[in-house]
Amino acid sequence: MSAKTKVAILISGRGSNMRTLIQAAKQEDYPAEIIGVFSNRADAAGLEFAQSENIQTAVISQKDFDSRESFCEALDAQLEAWGAELLAHAGYMRIHADGFAQKWTGKMLNIHPSLLPSFKGLHPQQQALDAGVKIAGATVHEVTPELDAGPPVLQAAVPVLDSDNAESLSARILKVEHQIYPLALKQFIEKRTNNDAETADQTNLIWPN
Repeated sequence: MSAKTKVAILISGRGSNMRTLIQAAKQEDYPAEIIGVFSNRADAAGLEFAQSENIQTAVISQKDFDSRESFCEALDAQLEAWGAELLAHAGYMRIHADGFAQKWTGKMLNIHPSLLPSFKGLHPQQQALDAGVKIAGATVHEVTPELDAGPPVLQAAVPVLDSDNAESLSARILKVEHQIYPLALKQFIEKRTNNDAETADQTNLIWPN
């Protein structure tokens, strides 16, 4: 196969979706190579796992900068130093400066625990419960300057049970996140490189749970 696409993962916490991407990238025929894991928090648990997998890590805190723009300039410099070609956000809890987002538009993915465009922003699982919907889910989407508004790549539907609270619904959504993120990254890369047009055309699948 052709050279793998160099992917950096951005996290702020435990990085459970990061782990699924790292495991997927171990497959010989997977089109991504995870070349670095970045966190804005030194205590992010996912950093230790990445290091145990011999993946380079970096931490830059926004607290050390006087603006979102200057922080993102430092982040951009780190990603360029790694030679990153694509970015995968996995629980990264920072909003990018417009300049950074514009530079990397078309090269960034994020996973969000709702069926976008519904329930953008924080606490989407509770938003879904408050709205009384019967179907929730997860969306892998491109990152653009507007929050949670980029084109969807892949979605998974999860039924909302009468007994659900935010914690139980979040746990079931997380299971499908782990299923679709590696597949979405694979499809996204294949679409960019035209390696598999048939697979790449399947850009918005719904997988009922």
